[in-house]
Amino acid sequence: MNEDAALLVREYVETARWFGGKGRDFTVVDVRRAGLLDSAGGADPRVGIELVTLRYHGTGDDTGDDTETYQVPLAYYTEEQERLEHALVGSWKDEELGAVVAYDAVHDREATALWLRAFADEAKVGDLTFFRLPGHELDLDTHSTLFSGEQSNSSVAFGDDCLMKVFRKVTPGRNPDVVIHKALTEQGSDHVAALYGWLELSVGAEDPMQLAMLQQFLRTASDGWDLALASVRDLFAEADLHADEVGGDFAGEAERLGLATAQVHDALVAQFPTEAWGADQLTALSEAMTTRLDAAVAVVPELEDHADALRETFHAVAELGAAGVSATAQRVHGDFHLGQTLRTVKGWKIVDFEGEPAKPLAERVKPDLVWRDVAGMLRSFDYAAHAVVVDFHADEQANRQIAFRAAEWADRNQSAFLRGYADNSGRTSHGGGLSEEQNTILRAYVADKAVYEAVYEARNRPTWLPIPLGALARVTHAERHDTHTDPDPDGRPAQEANPA
Repeated sequence: MNEDAALLVREYVETARWFGGKGRDFTVVDVRRAGLLDSAGGADPRVGIELVTLRYHGTGDDTGDDTETYQVPLAYYTEEQERLEHALVGSWKDEELGAVVAYDAVHDREATALWLRAFADEAKVGDLTFFRLPGHELDLDTHSTLFSGEQSNSSVAFGDDCLMKVFRKVTPGRNPDVVIHKALTEQGSDHVAALYGWLELSVGAEDPMQLAMLQQFLRTASDGWDLALASVRDLFAEADLHADEVGGDFAGEAERLGLATAQVHDALVAQFPTEAWGADQLTALSEAMTTRLDAAVAVVPELEDHADALRETFHAVAELGAAGVSATAQRVHGDFHLGQTLRTVKGWKIVDFEGEPAKPLAERVKPDLVWRDVAGMLRSFDYAAHAVVVDFHADEQANRQIAFRAAEWADRNQSAFLRGYADNSGRTSHGGGLSEEQNTILRAYVADKAVYEAVYEARNRPTWLPIPLGALARVTHAERHDTHTDPDPDGRPAQEANPA
């Protein structure tokens, strides 16, 4: 790709929703064509699977420039396409194709059809291989629709038949989203969308680079986060009712989600290696949490009010190890929250097993304790309740009542989720809930997650900072906000929201 083309690609990438380096200065240092998908008879379009490597420029004393590679598939036409003007990347002379007009291919139904055909044919294009799992015949007559809400990848639905996720930020190594979906699909899990296939690039002696996955399209699915918000709004609309009295009560769904989570965790134990975490590993976990807290206090001064109690919470994990307690680490979701769940007519489905996108692949595939996932979901219930509160603008007394009701909703659904998890998990005594040691570890993971959230909110949404700070006050048994200590108007005491 010539310099003019590279500059146009750079301009497109830096404004794309999926680009993770916004605000950083970078240069395009390499554009590699992994393969070229051709239309029948040599007609337009031709799709180049382009891998764009960026180098970020260091500032100040930072001399360690770093690089990232993004997948930017381009649909090449010999003439401009008015219907694709919104996805135009630019025009240039390509060394292989001649004069072209290039568009982001995921926006183009003619282009995405080439991917679908390649999956059906299990095609091999140069170093690209389209893999398929048996058991589902693809519908090649469907039209594609690009999902608009995704942040880090691009997903395209083909009618009601299947969904293709194109990974944008890529690196050598097997993507955990593909790996875990494959394992759970082959095991017959009811709690994930079945994997149909994936696209892989051979990169010599290194592990392959996985560029896309094709999976079952859950046509009837509703987003878990949206369902939770609707439940909270239903509660707030009923001024004199409690969470267990409102028609939109979510606790039953929360409990069923806990069951699904437990069963997925148990399935992952059966499919992937595990590690025994004893004193050394639990101490390392405790120290890592403490280190993150110390860094966070420098960004969010309000955390200092809770710092000593949080250090004790984290240190308690190391004390468990010193006392001879051990735990089993395994493959987990790694970035679990309500937005990673879908409710279908057949139950809950868990999606997006990539882990935290900002972390290197090597970290995302490391075994961890299941309580990281459990803590992520508990925090998500708290966020769902209080995200709705942020939108309310009422007098002081009404705000206090709304805040109490939000805490009540969060507590009810956290408890239901934990009950569903504990009653169906191979890690707990059925019907007996979590052990004291498990509660200690879970409390630490919840606190660690809330510390992370506090930093994020301070930098991005300062008005939401009270949400994680309130959670930290409850987790550490620090002095609680007035909104959580006031009695309910009908005499019910405020419930403790601490999940452990």
